[in-house]
Amino acid sequence: MTVVGNHTREPDLRAALAAVEEGLVEATRSDVPFISEAARHLARPGGRRLRPLLVLLAARFGDPDAPGVVPAAVVVELTHLATRYHDDVRHEARPTVAVLTGDFLFARASRLLAGLGPRAVRLQADAFKRLVSGQILETTGPRDGHDPVAHHLRTLAARTGALTAVSGRLGAVTSGATEEIADTLAVYGERLGVARHLAAELRTPVPGAPTLPVLLSGDPTAPALTEARHEVLRQCAAAHAALTPLPTGPARTALAALCDAVAEAT
Repeated sequence: MTVVGNHTREPDLRAALAAVEEGLVEATRSDVPFISEAARHLARPGGRRLRPLLVLLAARFGDPDAPGVVPAAVVVELTHLATRYHDDVRHEARPTVAVLTGDFLFARASRLLAGLGPRAVRLQADAFKRLVSGQILETTGPRDGHDPVAHHLRTLAARTGALTAVSGRLGAVTSGATEEIADTLAVYGERLGVARHLAAELRTPVPGAPTLPVLLSGDPTAPALTEARHEVLRQCAAAHAALTPLPTGPARTALAALCDAVAEAT
């Protein structure tokens, strides 16, 4: 199983990713053409699809052909896309449209999720609660006297890491993998999600948004960038170490390669 970017060359995994794309097309279809076009704007192929890939790789530790695996991958991507719409509200000329489009995607994700059973619903609900808590923490900022860097990392663990963590957990759960494997993949997913977000902050910082280099020094100086890169590498190392209990094989190798790809791009 050779990882290329965020995808693999293994034929059956490519087929599963193609099935996820088909699921996204179906989930973003609406009787109202404007809603369909708005929803598909972010859902169209070409994205990295990290979260569905995590679901599919996690399912390799159980039965990857179990009927709930692909729907779970569609659910986590729909949730990710919906949160992106909500995040973009402040930049949107018609914020109500962005909010309602995000709500439409949440509704479609919820409908698919209901078919996966009560446990999957609870797991996704818990992840979404953490995600929203992270967004609130980001908006409110650290309390007086609290370390802004620690606050930022805590925010990312919830805002970004929650959805990558539940991607690994849902992949394990829907495939029938053990609880120990599900826990391991959740830890791995959270650390990988934080590492990727921090790496993105280094590459393409959003003006006005808190980023690790700025929080470390007040401005993106060279020493701060170096320290921020070290934090990315620490998060990658933590994700890599989390994989230790997993059985060796192509899926574990692919998950490790995702860590290496983030580290190498930093």
